[in-house]
Amino acid sequence: MLKNMEPREFQIKSGTVIARTPKEEDIPAMINLHHSCFPATMGTDEAWREDQLLSHLQIFEEGQVVLEREGKIIGVSSSLIVTMGRDPLRHHTYYGITDDGYFYNHDPQGDTLYGAEVYVDPACRGEGAGAVLYKIRRDLCKRWNLRRILAGGRLWNYEHFADQFTPEEYVHAVQDGKIKDPVMGFQLREGFVVRDVMANYIRDPRSKNYATLIEWLNPVYQQAEGVDRKVRVACVQYQMRKVSGFEDFAAQVRYFVETAGEDYGVDYVLFPEFFSVQLLSALGQMGSREGIRHLAEFTPKFCDLMSTLAREQGLHLIAGSHPVVQEDGTLHNEAMLFRPDGSFVSQPKLHITPSEKTWWGISGGNQLLVIQTPKAKIGILICYDVEFPEAARYLAEQGVEILFVPYCTDNRQGYLRVTKCAAARAIENQIYVVCSGVVGNLPDVPAMDIHYGRAVVFTPSDFEFARDGIQAESDPNVETMLVTDLDISDLYRSREAGSVTPLMDRRRDLFELKANLDTPLK
Repeated sequence: MLKNMEPREFQIKSGTVIARTPKEEDIPAMINLHHSCFPATMGTDEAWREDQLLSHLQIFEEGQVVLEREGKIIGVSSSLIVTMGRDPLRHHTYYGITDDGYFYNHDPQGDTLYGAEVYVDPACRGEGAGAVLYKIRRDLCKRWNLRRILAGGRLWNYEHFADQFTPEEYVHAVQDGKIKDPVMGFQLREGFVVRDVMANYIRDPRSKNYATLIEWLNPVYQQAEGVDRKVRVACVQYQMRKVSGFEDFAAQVRYFVETAGEDYGVDYVLFPEFFSVQLLSALGQMGSREGIRHLAEFTPKFCDLMSTLAREQGLHLIAGSHPVVQEDGTLHNEAMLFRPDGSFVSQPKLHITPSEKTWWGISGGNQLLVIQTPKAKIGILICYDVEFPEAARYLAEQGVEILFVPYCTDNRQGYLRVTKCAAARAIENQIYVVCSGVVGNLPDVPAMDIHYGRAVVFTPSDFEFARDGIQAESDPNVETMLVTDLDISDLYRSREAGSVTPLMDRRRDLFELKANLDTPLK
C-alpha cells in the first residue's frame, strides 16, 4: 500500500495547484519554505533537516505531500501512522510522537494518522492551499481505513493573551469567537475537534510551548475483525566444515535460501553470526588477525551472492554476520539485511567480546537500525548484543516487532548465555526473538574450531503464545533449518490486554533510557 501519490490538480483562489509526492530534489525548497513559515520558532527550534525529510520519504512516502504552483512549492504536509494504545488522547510531545522528527515510530498497523506538519507559503495563505492539504490527509486516512487523525495545534497567538487567559481559557475564547487564532480557527473549520490542551508540546514562543490536541474521526472507518498478520521465518542452523573455495561456500548457502523460498515460502531467512568464516578453511594456515582481514576481502563477493539470492527468492535475507573494514581501517562485525530488491543495510555489532578483541581486533559500531519491512518492523542484535537489555529495549521502543539474533558460540555455556538473554528480551519487550547459530567444526581455523548451536524462536510468555515461551526449537548441533510462523497481531493483543503488560507498565517516572546512537531507520 506504500506508494507514490499520483499528481492531482486542485483549484485554489489564485489558480491551479498540483499535489504530488515530494522528491529528494525538493528537499531544499521544503526546508526554506518551513523556515519562512515559522521564523519565530527558529531561535528555539529549527527547520526540518535533510536527513529527517529523507527519513519521512523512506518510511511513509504516501504520507508526504507537496503543493506546487507554476513549478514552485507553496505548501507541504507530513504525516505518519501511529498506535496510541489504550488512551488515544493521551498527552505527548511533538518530538516524542515524531521520534525527534525522523518518524521512526511510524506503524503501518496503527489506527491513527498523525498530522506532523502542514505549512503554506505566507504569500499564498487564505487562498485555499491549506484546505487542499487537509483534504488529501483526510482521503489518506480513509484509504488506509484508519480510525482517526490526530495532531497538535500551535496556540498561534497565545503569547498576546497569556496574561489574560490560561491556555484552556484561550481555547474556549477562540471556540466562542471572542478572539481569533488563525491556526485553530482553520482546524475547526476543517472539521477537527479540540480534545485537550498539552503543555510542553513544542518549543514555540508564540504558543508558550502549548498546543491543542485535535481529532478528526473517520466517518467510514470499519473495524477489522479476525485479521492476522502472519509472517514465516526460517533459522538456518549452519554447519561449519571445510570448503574448497567461494563457490563451494556459495552452493551451501544457496541450497538453504532456495529451500526456504521455493519450498516453504519464507518471508525472512536468518543465517548465524560469522558463518562466512568457513571461507578461511580454503586459504591455508594463517594467524587469526591475518585471517579475519583476508576474510573481509570477500565482502564484495559475499554481498553480491546474498543480494542475488534475496532478489531471486523475493525474501528478506539476514546474512548472519561478516567482517567489514571501515574507512578508518578498523574492523566491524556486521549483519547485513538483504531486501527482495537486492538492496541491503548493515547492522554492526555494538558489544565486542574479549575473544573478538583479542583474536581478531574487532571494534564495536555505534548504530542500531530500526528496519521497516512490508510485513514487520525488525531489528538485529548480534550474539553478545542481546545480553545487554538496553539495546533491545531501545529497539522495542522504536516499534520493533521481530528481533533477529545471529550468534556463534563454542560451548553450551555460551549458547545458554545468548538464548536465555534472548528469551528475557522477548518477555520484557513483548516481541519475537529469532535466534540462529553455527554448528560443526573448523579445525584449521584459529578461534573457530568448535561450536555449539541450536536455532530457537522465543515469544512473550502469555496465553497468546506457546506454553513455555518457545515458538519453535531445533535439535542441537545438527545441520538443519527451523521454519515457523509468527502472528504479529498476537503481540499487540498481548501488549494491550495481556496478563502482564511490561511495555505499558514501565515506571518511566523512575527510570529513563537515554540512547547516544547514530541510528537511521532503513
